[in-house]
Amino acid sequence: MNLRIGHGYDVHRLAEGRRLIIGGVDIPFEKGLSGHSDADVLSHAIADALLGACGLPDIGNLFPDNDPAYEGISSLVLLSEVSGKIRLAGAKILNIDSTVIAQSPKLSPYIREMRENIASSLGISAEDVNIKATTEENLGFTGSGDGISACAVCLIEKQISS
Repeated sequence: MNLRIGHGYDVHRLAEGRRLIIGGVDIPFEKGLSGHSDADVLSHAIADALLGACGLPDIGNLFPDNDPAYEGISSLVLLSEVSGKIRLAGAKILNIDSTVIAQSPKLSPYIREMRENIASSLGISAEDVNIKATTEENLGFTGSGDGISACAVCLIEKQISS
């Protein structure tokens, strides 16, 4: 077995008329994230970190935004599919550490539920999923309220191919 690290990043623009879904939690807010799926930046960043650690294609390749099958889909469903792909690749998720960058809304009240949602979708313990939230002190596109981003790192254990 060998240990592998993955890194993922995602960003979506905030838009009127959309629900704000982060970590599978529907957060009350006047805007939501624009995207083909539910635009859950946290789930997308985690998915890309896991896929990268396994040397698999990113979520844009696996779930293209021009495929009607993924229009409006819950990113937790996509995360569950990613989990199956990395297990087929002989990998086990050891832990995930992630950060959501948003000027508003305040995300701390939702982090526990996000951790549980992500863990459930991946078939791991919520203790193995860490989620933090921060602002950008009114700087950049997230600080101005134009969008929300997330980054994630993961550690997996992967069987060595012979």
